[in-house]
Amino acid sequence: MSDAVLQVRNLRVGFRQDGQVTEAVKGVSFDVAQGETVALVGESGSGKSVTALSTVSLLPDSAEVSGSITYAGTEMVGAPERDLRRVRGNDVSFIFQEPMTSLNPLHPLEKQITESLTLHQGLTGDAARARVIELLEKVGIRDAESRLGAYPHQLSGGQRQRVMIAMALANGPDLLIADEPTTALDVTIQAQILDLLADLKEAEGMSLLFITHDLTIVRRIADRVCVMQGGEIVETGPTAEIFANPQHPYTRKLLAAEPSGQPDPVPEDAPVVAETDSLKVWFPIQRGILRRTVGHVKAVNNATLNVRAGETLGVVGESGSGKTTLALAILRLISSEGRIVYAGENIQGWKSRDLRRLRKDMQVVFQDPYGSLSPRMTIAQIIAEGLGVHGLEPGADPRRMVAEILVEVGLDPAMMDRYPHEFSGGQRQRIAIARAMILRPKLVVLDEPTSALDMTVQVQIVELLRALQRKYGLAYIFISHDLKVVRALSHKVIVMRQGDVVEMGEGRQIFERPRSDYTKQLLAAAFMDRGAA
Repeated sequence: MSDAVLQVRNLRVGFRQDGQVTEAVKGVSFDVAQGETVALVGESGSGKSVTALSTVSLLPDSAEVSGSITYAGTEMVGAPERDLRRVRGNDVSFIFQEPMTSLNPLHPLEKQITESLTLHQGLTGDAARARVIELLEKVGIRDAESRLGAYPHQLSGGQRQRVMIAMALANGPDLLIADEPTTALDVTIQAQILDLLADLKEAEGMSLLFITHDLTIVRRIADRVCVMQGGEIVETGPTAEIFANPQHPYTRKLLAAEPSGQPDPVPEDAPVVAETDSLKVWFPIQRGILRRTVGHVKAVNNATLNVRAGETLGVVGESGSGKTTLALAILRLISSEGRIVYAGENIQGWKSRDLRRLRKDMQVVFQDPYGSLSPRMTIAQIIAEGLGVHGLEPGADPRRMVAEILVEVGLDPAMMDRYPHEFSGGQRQRIAIARAMILRPKLVVLDEPTSALDMTVQVQIVELLRALQRKYGLAYIFISHDLKVVRALSHKVIVMRQGDVVEMGEGRQIFERPRSDYTKQLLAAAFMDRGAA
């Protein structure tokens, strides 16, 4: 392609370890034309990010790279470091998945963005400040001048991602590489970031290399798609063609990997497992030397709900809407006001020693399977830990029980003596589910259990959760911002915004006939495709 900004030819990348080389990218070739958006699509471990980092030699010293990568006609593979530094951040910029790993928590926004302007353009003082304000306004940061002194922890996830985009645009790059920039964001914020990138690309005349595992995003933003599997591009073509007529079995598998179907109906005589009445969680705002309460953060405000055996209650809303706080209050892990009834007993006000007998029946599966499993414990120790806390039945064999639950969640019991780092993200989430299920709970809180997983793995986890609910009559409180997963798993849905329940009803009614404008906004952001369709 004669007008290509980036040309990759027969790229191979391997990593040396213990005298052996493991090949991560195997002969990849593609172009990115001027003003074009190309998406690299595939599951974790397919080689997408390694390919992107190779473009300007950002790989570790253990990497062995061969082939050709040319940017604007200049060879990048084996180029002198001084030449690469001129290109990085100036002509080619990156946006990464998690802005908190890229933003310095000790420096305010102005200093972090100015650093790039000074390094590449020599801007300082008032000129640099004016450019920083211009960039923040361009990416949609309100009252940009007043936010110059803010630190990353004082911003929301969407705002931090906008700051990352501002930093990437600071020097007017010709090519922007975005590596999973919306994975951790709410659907409405995700839609805003995608629209922002599309608008900026058009206004600045940039090219965009977009890396993702989410084909819904690809459909909205990409002109062409390269599908990667096992370090190779198995299919490439215009987005509309790939979606309309995929040729490779792996591409068809990815396109089909969307949670679907409906949960099994709940028996009419199913008992209520947990319910709340006017549940309220307010956190005091304290100021001054005497720490006087001057107001409250209304995290949950008058929530009334119930969930029955065999039923899933989906809880949706943006970050900060109170979803997780609501669940923690129901589990009596944080203080609250209002009635909390579990198995017919009002447990609000119970002491810790009284609650202990209920803990076995109330379990949690968290969002991050990487952070919720102890790296120093084997899988058998992790799963059996709850058995030691709550006591085994006489004659019970913990290893046999661990083996049985591993089979139920689709894992090989022979792996029980391995450690978490030896498993994929989907396998780790199955281990987290096994840890909760081995206690045979009646109520399970699932807090974003699929948001960090590839689409194909999400489908597997949804099917696993359905099977376990069907077998044991479990009540689920399912917290998520992924409305496609919620639709596939939930019997009832409540929609939260800024601590308030703005809508509640049967799942089908919420998705097909939403009443609240906010619910309509969430659904539009989650299900509307733009561009190639």
